[in-house]
Amino acid sequence: MINKLIQSSGFKRISIFVLLALVLYGLKDMINLILFTFIFTFLMDRLVIFLNRKIPLNRKILVVASYTTIVGLLSYGLVKYLPMIVGEITALIKQITAFYTQKHDNIILNYLVSRLEEIQISNYLERGFTFLIAYFTDISTFGLQILIALLMSLFYLLEKPRLIEFTKKFKTSKIASIYAEIEFFSLKFVGTFGKVIEAQLIIAVVNCILTTIALWIFGFPQLGGLSIMILFLGLIPVAGVIISLIPLVIIGYSIGGIMTVLYVFIAIMIIHAIEAYILNPNLMSSKTNLPVFYTFLVLIFSEHFFGVWGLIIGIPVFVFILDVLEVTDHKKV
Repeated sequence: MINKLIQSSGFKRISIFVLLALVLYGLKDMINLILFTFIFTFLMDRLVIFLNRKIPLNRKILVVASYTTIVGLLSYGLVKYLPMIVGEITALIKQITAFYTQKHDNIILNYLVSRLEEIQISNYLERGFTFLIAYFTDISTFGLQILIALLMSLFYLLEKPRLIEFTKKFKTSKIASIYAEIEFFSLKFVGTFGKVIEAQLIIAVVNCILTTIALWIFGFPQLGGLSIMILFLGLIPVAGVIISLIPLVIIGYSIGGIMTVLYVFIAIMIIHAIEAYILNPNLMSSKTNLPVFYTFLVLIFSEHFFGVWGLIIGIPVFVFILDVLEVTDHKKV
């Protein structure tokens, strides 16, 4: 029975899956490079396929043109707007910190602020924002990882047909059985993780644009810093909306009192309804419509193991595991 179990395809698949998971966990120090490479490759491949259908040009020319355009726009944006955004984020930190240190006319608000001060929430906010600024301005690590990831994805797309042809040779090699399982997981991973990440990115961008427009109407300051914050928090399913509300409510109360806070709540509810009832059903498959309890449970554990990245990739990885286990929603949506 033990021999039959070991030789069964199910045992082999589970063993290879556990081995791959352990390898990835062992490479967690390289998680930035691995994830950036995959995300850039997946998104740029989708863009090149789309352009190839519309523009009758050589595929390699389209790849080089796409990368040149994207890198050029990113470089221009960083050089021109990064100092301004860093300045606005610094101003946001000062504004939020000032909110905690001043007295308010509202008794309930004063009580809440005093309770928050007891757990030194302002210190945590300052540390968190300082960490983000240092993380994204550390050219020697973060910038180098972005550059290597872009180069790796560029080389992959330029040689994609040749790479596919070369990789197929493993089907007839001595590790053919292992290759078959890795191919199975790879196809599942691209079909779930990649598409969910793509959908999360689109939803985050739309959410950022709509929220920034609403904040501009309400007269919020430092829109550049706020829009960056909303964009990154928008990549976190469900929890991102709740986290982003805290600084928005604080700033709203500082500039316009309770009525502005009420307007912010109404605007966020409308934008969240657009996301939940229009964007999610069209961009995500029904199986990604997880219960809120599962969503928070996955986010807590993934943040513990992978840090900030865990908040972004936790749900896509969980959806990938559900797909591998064939946990599907058979109800009609």
